[in-house]
Amino acid sequence: AAGLLQQPQGRDYRAFHEGALPWIGGIVIIGMLLLLALFYFVRGRIRTLAGESGVKILRFNAIERLAHWTTATAFIILAITGLNFIFGKRLLMPLIGPEAFSTWSIWAKYAHDFVAWAFMLGVLVMLVAWVWDNLPDRYDVNWLKVGGGFFDRSNRTHPPARRFNTGQKLIFWAVVLGGIALSVSGIFMLFPFAFTDINGMQTAQYVHATIGVILIGVIIAHIYIGTLGMEGAYEAMGSGTVDLNWAKEHHSAWVEEQQAKSGGLPRAAAEPAE
Repeated sequence: AAGLLQQPQGRDYRAFHEGALPWIGGIVIIGMLLLLALFYFVRGRIRTLAGESGVKILRFNAIERLAHWTTATAFIILAITGLNFIFGKRLLMPLIGPEAFSTWSIWAKYAHDFVAWAFMLGVLVMLVAWVWDNLPDRYDVNWLKVGGGFFDRSNRTHPPARRFNTGQKLIFWAVVLGGIALSVSGIFMLFPFAFTDINGMQTAQYVHATIGVILIGVIIAHIYIGTLGMEGAYEAMGSGTVDLNWAKEHHSAWVEEQQAKSGGLPRAAAEPAE
């Protein structure tokens, strides 16, 4: 690298990092927030039509919830520290000053580099744990055809689904495939020039930054549906149990499978979901 007098592709990379990337990030993140706000204003919160039954069915066991929250926490830290590389000097430095911003950015880089390993491990565990449940099945076409029932303001359209509906499958594969791309490109940057030359390093940064901001947009939508957007959804990853009526409305085929395995009765909360 010391013997390289000029590398013209570097100008292209700088133009991307300083010009196109902030626009891509801003459009994806702000656009998603505005879209979700509009959806909430028009659609409102998705309620459980039948109300609570008082019977709980276990949806995710402790290991599954640990993998989810480990990956989620790591991703939030990575998202905040990663966005600092794009927007920090534009938005944060004018507010806190260059010295504080320099100190924050150094620690943000350390956090990004080390927390990345927890994220990679979490993605791997989730892939192993949930890949079978996220393969396409016969319910997916109909779920897509009716938009998952999200646009029915009467809350009466709930297409049947197994353990994960089509929307959840799309998020799962976005996280897994996006996570793999982020992991590979991130390892290239964690060990600079160990696997490639300067052009490869620039390509890794193109991939890492672009997929990173797109995945942030996807996760914002996921957080919305799992909290404010749908009544009862947070419990699945909070306590691990969900109300039986909620499960019947959103994952009726899965409930039928569980009842068939347990002799027609819902699984007790103490039993692991399969």
